[in-house]
Amino acid sequence: MSVPDYMQCAEDHQTLLVVVQPIGIVPEESFFRIYKRISAVSQVNVRDSQRVLYIRYRHHYPPENNEWGDFQTHRKVVGLITITDCSSAKDWPQTFEKFHLQKEMYGSSLYDSRLFVFGLQGEIAEQPRTDVAFYPSYDECETVEKRIEDFIESLFIVLECKRLDRATDKSGDKIPLLCVPFEKKDFVGLDTDSRHYKKRCQGRMRKHVGDLCLQAGMLQDSLVHYHMAVELLRSVNDFLWLGAALEGLCSASVIYHYPGGTGGKVGSRRAQGGSLSAEAGNRHRPGALTSNGINADTSAEIGRAKNCLSPEDIIDKYKEAISYYGKYKNAGVIELEACVKAVRVLAIQKKSMEASEFLQNAVYINLRQLSEEEKIQRYSILSELYERIGFHRKSAFFKRIAAMQCAAPSIPEPGWRACYKLLLETLPGYSLSLDPKDFSKGTHRGWAAVQMRLLHELVYASRRMGNPALSVRHLSFLLQTMLDFLSDQEKKDVTQSLENYTAKCPGTMEFITLPDGLKLPPVPFTKLPIVRSVKLLNLPTSLRPHKIKSLLGQNVSTKSPFIYSPIIAHSRGEERTKKIDFQWVQGDVCEVQLMVYNPMPFELRVENMGLLTAGVEFESLPAALSLPAESGLYPVTLVGVPQTTGQITINGYHTSVFGVFSDCLLDNLPGVKTNGCTVEVIPALPRLQISTSLPRSAHTLQPSSGDEISTSVSVQLYNGETQQLIIKLENIGTEPLETLEVTAKTVNTKEKLYGDFLSWKLEDTLSQFPLKPGKIATFVVNIKVKLDFSCQENLLQDLNDDGISVSGLPLSSPFRQVVKPRVEAKPVNPQESSKGGDFSHVKVTCLHPQAEKNITV
Repeated sequence: MSVPDYMQCAEDHQTLLVVVQPIGIVPEESFFRIYKRISAVSQVNVRDSQRVLYIRYRHHYPPENNEWGDFQTHRKVVGLITITDCSSAKDWPQTFEKFHLQKEMYGSSLYDSRLFVFGLQGEIAEQPRTDVAFYPSYDECETVEKRIEDFIESLFIVLECKRLDRATDKSGDKIPLLCVPFEKKDFVGLDTDSRHYKKRCQGRMRKHVGDLCLQAGMLQDSLVHYHMAVELLRSVNDFLWLGAALEGLCSASVIYHYPGGTGGKVGSRRAQGGSLSAEAGNRHRPGALTSNGINADTSAEIGRAKNCLSPEDIIDKYKEAISYYGKYKNAGVIELEACVKAVRVLAIQKKSMEASEFLQNAVYINLRQLSEEEKIQRYSILSELYERIGFHRKSAFFKRIAAMQCAAPSIPEPGWRACYKLLLETLPGYSLSLDPKDFSKGTHRGWAAVQMRLLHELVYASRRMGNPALSVRHLSFLLQTMLDFLSDQEKKDVTQSLENYTAKCPGTMEFITLPDGLKLPPVPFTKLPIVRSVKLLNLPTSLRPHKIKSLLGQNVSTKSPFIYSPIIAHSRGEERTKKIDFQWVQGDVCEVQLMVYNPMPFELRVENMGLLTAGVEFESLPAALSLPAESGLYPVTLVGVPQTTGQITINGYHTSVFGVFSDCLLDNLPGVKTNGCTVEVIPALPRLQISTSLPRSAHTLQPSSGDEISTSVSVQLYNGETQQLIIKLENIGTEPLETLEVTAKTVNTKEKLYGDFLSWKLEDTLSQFPLKPGKIATFVVNIKVKLDFSCQENLLQDLNDDGISVSGLPLSSPFRQVVKPRVEAKPVNPQESSKGGDFSHVKVTCLHPQAEKNITV
């Protein structure tokens, strides 16, 4: 026997083997549809008995394995079911002849056979036959299951006859010597009359009868026969068959202790261990004797006490049996399968270390030169068994070997898809996930060197599959998650490979769906570069919006009530959604500053870097930057223009690095500091640029209060002299200026010395309002020095000999004011009440050492 069955389990010893095969040309889909219906009939209750027959179906079985049927009867093909297409009567004789040839392949081991013919109708199909069933088509075959049940009953009749025939002690009859194929030449010329030879024959036959009893559903009798066989075979040192008797004893005991089965198929078997006594009592008449002379009423109790092995003894007997098999080179397959059966039992007993010893032994069992397909199957089963006993990393190791065998150089057409699929299945064993979020939580699990090797193999396999997008995704994942473990040279090699791949297929943020339904999530490059802080910047001073404070009306307090709360939000998510105290303006360029650094040993070029936002339509203006090798914290400012009003939240940023497009969300960035990422965007405001006819002053007489932007102009006048200050108001924004408001105030307490220095007329200026974008309006302020020297004796000592200096503070450019309408504003000119909104106010301030007048537009 050269082909091992890695799916063998202990309960298979009680099954009858039935082979289902096609004859001629049968559509594969149709064949397996019928095969599925046939194999569903796997348990049949024997009539007038509590016995159950278990059937094991195979659609392919090597004929050489059938030659070991005397050694272990569950390896013998006892039933043959053939399926064929036959549409015309003239093809029938040839079809029936093929059926007979198929039966001859399995020789005398067959108990019975059936031929299912599909498509033949007429006189031939109407003839009643027991071994042939005719059906019009694959869709019209309702009685298939009933035919299979009848077929299994016929198998049971033959099995029962053989069991009774061989179990009966016929005095004087010579017991034949059962042999395995490689033993036949060793027994030529032996003395058949010696006591040693007879004991050998008796022991082997007793073991064979135990197999038949187990198949016939007589569990208790099989235990008795196996014990008798062990004693006989041990006395003559017939080690190969002694191992088989011990394994049979183990199998019967496993069936008793674990009625649910050890093969891992939940619900596939019926509980039967508790029915031992009922089985024995119903099988015989009260007082009748079994073949070994023990009363049937008491055999069950005696057998349960003495014959059935305990769970611990089962493993010991398996070890002994395997040691005997190991003495025979030609029994390698039997030894391997016994190891697999023992592992399945130990997996149920949760004895992982002992199970691993059996598996380790199975690895080193030498079989014939296996084909690549057989190697793949062997390593895959070893992997599954290691998985069952909880050795996940060892399981992944063997599955990875199986994957490598799929693409072995000796295979004419390497199976890269199968290789890739098996490699994916190894990921959990190496604590590796293809979701980058699992690597953003801090501690790294698993061996990084092995994980990197596995990821490289996934990249190579996906490339050989002809899927470049998959290669880019795995290589991106490798670079993102294993960056801390890559050497400088490996970083250069990986990025060079990634650039080569993305030249043909750029990396995207789309999910990649594999044929088996697995979805690979995108891999954002949050470490290229690494971001440490995110800060939203206020608008420049000249562009910041301010609330209107009407100088001609009364101020209304806008303070909110103070509410104390002891609850402090420590959540990073709450911190990021916190609203910021300044505002952005629709249509204005807004800035966000990131502090980043480059972890690579070479210059990092980041292309197309921009902001990701939510809540407001936002035009991100992409930037490109080049970071020096292993740079420290480096400020990067990203800009954009909000197109609508409302609340805007900065969610993250997007980049293009090495040809991979990434959307990096702040929630996925560990250790990022931020002072809040939500800000209010207000409607667009007008922009005004003001220029004056006077020269600028070298110093400012009064610092800006923060609500206004000012600059100083100066003029030198003598008493009685008059000077004109011409102010140009240019609308450089997109919104019209609608209202003009002029005020004046005193900044010195010496008002007794001065009269009204500043005067103006608004009519000409107001006639140019509303001032549309791009238009210029002029505003004239008259400065007249008028001094009163009466009763001021020391005046000349207080004044400059050259006269007095009058300085003005016109508005610097550009300037923006106010957002909210103000109902309390009172225009100077009655015309202004009809000019509309309070969105276009500008304040011009002129300062004098003792008198100040404000001009507000």
